[in-house]
Amino acid sequence: MLNSRQRAQLRAMANDFDTILHVGKGGINDNIVKQADDALEARELIKIRILETCPTSVRQTADTLSSLTDSDVVQVIGSKFILYRESQKNKTIRLVK
Repeated sequence: MLNSRQRAQLRAMANDFDTILHVGKGGINDNIVKQADDALEARELIKIRILETCPTSVRQTADTLSSLTDSDVVQVIGSKFILYRESQKNKTIRLVK
């Protein structure tokens, strides 16, 4: 679980990130989970956008995808959210303690 300093560090890092996934009218499906899982393994920190056609709220989608990918929700803002999961292979982010 992330502490407040770590969340702040990750939020700052994600400011310059492009959105890597878009969740639309199909909501969360196996393909979205696989793409998010692969992206988290490669990058550790990803930004996802929820389209207006998505059947669930941004918070609900973030929490569900976080649970399915064993990641942490760093931030939910507007139609986007940020997920973080430490990679076992490609550790690129060093979090403050």
